[in-house]
Amino acid sequence: MNQNPTGPLAHVSLTDGEWQFHYVGEHLHGVANGAEAFAAQWGAGEWAHLAGLWHDLGKYSQRFQQRIRNRSGFDPEANLDTHVDHAKAGALWALQRFVESDRSLAYALAYVIAGHHTGLADWSATGTPGAMPLSQRFQTKHELAECMAGAPDQTILDASAAAPEIPGGREGYALWVRMMFSALVDADFLDTEAFMAPERAAMRPQPVSIDALKAKLDGHLRAFTADSDLNRARATVLAACRERAALAPGVFTLTVPTGGGKTFASMAFALEHALAHRQHRRVIVAIPYTSIIEQTAEEYRKVFADAVVEHHSQFDTGDGEGSNANRLATENWDAPIIVTTTVQLFESLFAVKTSRCRKLHNIANSIIILDEAQTLPPGMLAPILQVLNLLTEHYGVTLVICTATQPALDEHRRKGVGAKPFQGLRNVREIVAASGEEVDRLYQSLARVRYQLPHSFTQACSWDQLALEIERDWQACRQLLVIVNSRADCVTLWEKLKAQGAMHLSAAMCGAHKSDVVRGVKALLGAGQPVLLVSTQVVEAGVDLDFPVVYRALAGIDSIVQAAGRCNREGKLRDESGNAALGKVVVFVPPKPPSSQVPALRDAYQTTIGVFSSLGEKALTREGFQSYFEQMYRSVDFKRHDVIEALTPDTLDGAEVSFRHAAALFKIIDEAGQMPLIVRYGDEVENLINTLTSKGPERWLMRKLQRYTVNSFEPVIREWLRVGDIKEVRPGIYVQSSEWLYDENRGLMSGNNAQPAAHVLVI
Repeated sequence: MNQNPTGPLAHVSLTDGEWQFHYVGEHLHGVANGAEAFAAQWGAGEWAHLAGLWHDLGKYSQRFQQRIRNRSGFDPEANLDTHVDHAKAGALWALQRFVESDRSLAYALAYVIAGHHTGLADWSATGTPGAMPLSQRFQTKHELAECMAGAPDQTILDASAAAPEIPGGREGYALWVRMMFSALVDADFLDTEAFMAPERAAMRPQPVSIDALKAKLDGHLRAFTADSDLNRARATVLAACRERAALAPGVFTLTVPTGGGKTFASMAFALEHALAHRQHRRVIVAIPYTSIIEQTAEEYRKVFADAVVEHHSQFDTGDGEGSNANRLATENWDAPIIVTTTVQLFESLFAVKTSRCRKLHNIANSIIILDEAQTLPPGMLAPILQVLNLLTEHYGVTLVICTATQPALDEHRRKGVGAKPFQGLRNVREIVAASGEEVDRLYQSLARVRYQLPHSFTQACSWDQLALEIERDWQACRQLLVIVNSRADCVTLWEKLKAQGAMHLSAAMCGAHKSDVVRGVKALLGAGQPVLLVSTQVVEAGVDLDFPVVYRALAGIDSIVQAAGRCNREGKLRDESGNAALGKVVVFVPPKPPSSQVPALRDAYQTTIGVFSSLGEKALTREGFQSYFEQMYRSVDFKRHDVIEALTPDTLDGAEVSFRHAAALFKIIDEAGQMPLIVRYGDEVENLINTLTSKGPERWLMRKLQRYTVNSFEPVIREWLRVGDIKEVRPGIYVQSSEWLYDENRGLMSGNNAQPAAHVLVI
């Protein structure tokens, strides 16, 4: 191998004692071709090609060449080890070439190229901390002059492309830039990886055809028999999904009661739909809670094996070869089936960091199954629905919205919501039924519970009174679940029931602890053993537990219905004669309503009372769900329209966008004032904490530690730190030190248990 480079270097590696050289021109063409292939899906291939050709023009400069020789060790005498902004030259060249002829395209290339390492920046100052705004960064232009002094290939500089149409115009401009950014970043990572770490590149997962996936699912579903009323209803859902999969791509709802088999029915629709149209390359299943993700991914892996990539912060992919491929696929979602969180999906769509945006181009031409859509934060619906409309109308995406309590998200139903605080989804079609009456009949066929409602929705019961009623019911049924609205309520009621052997489950417990409790409860239920569980909402929405009796504190109607999904879930209850029996869901008014500090829970609570007052028991029907969500959306503070404003230029001729400001505004989970604490639960965490202390916060390590973190309010964390109950082992990373602080039953102690248990999503 030649030990002397013959041109400007992009990367240098030492392999088996020999120097390997990756030349700038070779790298630019490789990235350009990769980015073009990615962006061709939505008609932006030629412009992504330009972004790839120019993204590293700054590497032609003499200063960069000195630096790479010094840093790589190839030429330690090169005598330059300071930072060189090699992204700026290409952005300046794009502006110089196109700003007079088409400002929107010139700016698009400038955003993408300038940010391909540091992330997308705002054009002008917004007050949001982060990268320097581009208008300020581009005030000096010496980097372009230094690049030209390095004599880059003239054919690279002279490259051009026909002006494309911006999908969605002004409203779609920011997403178009972000998708091209994703194409460039992923192509850059992959081309660099192929040179610097070919063994890693070889471990990336191999493609699996949709045909092969469908064959596996068909084989699995052949074992399904419609041998009960419940399974016959599930068969009806599955048949409808298969039949309507031939409809044109777009937006669909799958309105199925809990227990209706939507996990595999929605996947059957997705694979049939992909085969019918031959444009979709993957299925992305977005779920709000890790407890459901782990459960759903496990079910899918039984059918599809390594074709399933599970991507969330609490998933450890292990050390095997297949696991390495899975881990690599989480970087860019280059896999046929992705199971991820709602937070990961939507915050990535509004992110600025390269690591979060890298996957976005692989959302194009995918089928997104959005599970438990009623959990989307109302204050964020405006930007969420706008981006979903853009994806389905311009990027080949088909969207399937799954839930038992379908929120009023479609454009037609939005017209009945007074002030129309956000645009609805356009051209929505229901999969299971053509009319609401058919949906109602499906709900009736899947009815497995009877509700016991309070005599008065304004008269609260005491904890002592409630505990006595629960004990009486538990003595009769021996398996009972109670769901309350806050961590504090959960501890209070558990203390009154622990003499009965009650178990506790709440967000005051770390992920590993919650998983252990759920696993233990499932084992007891499966063995027919007594179990009394007091929980917050962490047990709702998809957690596969099946109790004969469920008590639910008054909350949003969607939460009450989700709680009912943990009651007689499989329809196995029988009366004394052996006939099918209904489970019992008791709705009670807790001693205290949700705190005003958590407006979403408070609004849901008050709206539910209003709907029950006007509709009575019909509040728990499709009619009640629609009334509930329409009233909820009237009461929401929609200030997060600011996200849309930050991403929408006044004109395409101006094309000034505030990417970083929008990313700061867009939060699925509002964690303002909260801080994570690593707790000492179980044996594994001690080794992880020791590694953290000695080696620092490496990415793989922090992902593992996610399973051992609990959020608490900042003042509480500061007080614990002051008195020595926790330690700051690295800047901003806190670890429990006092043993009393984390209880094996209750989780994190002290003031933390007073926090409201709003639906907790994780990335």
